Amino acid sequence: MRGIKEGVQFATLTDVITKAWSDKTTKEYKTLKGLKKENLRDNMTNTELILNMLAEASTKDISAAVNPSTFNDSKKVAQQGGNVAKVARKELEARTSKKVVTAINAKTILQLKKDNHK
Repeated sequence: MRGIKEGVQFATLTDVITKAWSDKTTKEYKTLKGLKKENLRDNMTNTELILNMLAEASTKDISAAVNPSTFNDSKKVAQQGGNVAKVARKELEARTSKKVVTAINAKTILQLKKDNHK
């Protein structure tokens, strides 16, 4: 997003995007996954990561189309971009009867892979 200061504003927009698609703030998401200092992205399932990337790409594309001029405008764009991925998440959950946003983290995934190879 054009004109966004690094740090707090960037973190705020990331939080808006995450909350919009996952219904959780970044902090809530990390808590769900039992993370302290670990990177949230590194602990997402493939589906979570893909939806997160869809939300970010949608936000970037919407931002390029509407060219937000203020931080509040950028927050609205971030919400809209996140909502694109939320629609996809809800559709997938409806078709699979499974939640996309889960407590599964990198440790869990590694353990599942080990168990499957026994």
